[in-house]
Amino acid sequence: MKLYHSASSPNSRRVRIFLAEKGLSVPLVTVDLGKGEQHSDAYRAINPRRVVPTLVLEDGAAIGEVPAIWRYIEEAHPAPPLLGETAKEKALVAMWERRAELEGFATVMEAVRNVAPGLKGRAIAGPHDYEQIPELAERSKLRLKNFFADFDDRLGDAAFVAGESFSVADITVLVTVDFAAKAINLPVPDRHRSLKRWYEAISSRPGLAA
Repeated sequence: MKLYHSASSPNSRRVRIFLAEKGLSVPLVTVDLGKGEQHSDAYRAINPRRVVPTLVLEDGAAIGEVPAIWRYIEEAHPAPPLLGETAKEKALVAMWERRAELEGFATVMEAVRNVAPGLKGRAIAGPHDYEQIPELAERSKLRLKNFFADFDDRLGDAAFVAGESFSVADITVLVTVDFAAKAINLPVPDRHRSLKRWYEAISSRPGLAA
């Protein structure tokens, strides 16, 4: 296997953290997003959506989309489980990770892609080009503030986002928090003590530096 990724891509980071938590070492192939390598014919042949990351298997099959990459790796390397073990755990992890992605991660991405000068004409990642709508960035910031408040409430009652064990839901929330602080200068407010406590606790995990 090899993973096509970018060091600056938060989606790539979600997969790198997953691999690190699994204790797996996979060869990394860097795609320079700044130079537009994701739009090259060579990379389009691997991932027509022109996004990273992409996991390429030994037989040449290419798997895009973070949840799909996670699923493949989890099936091939089930320990430690990061998608849940029992039917109930798997459902809860999937529920909380989806909420984190839709309400937090995608919100930051929307803000960035609609204002970044380097993303003119590429407001939505994928095979088609879309013009930016700068006004969406302000709505995104409001949505993110609500995301912080909602997950602060959640983490007041749970050790980890999806329950009692570290999972992909924690990975997505942590990457969202870091992404928001760096990309749109919106860190978690001090009043959200539970979210900040959780963040400080899991940030010490070795895999989170991936």
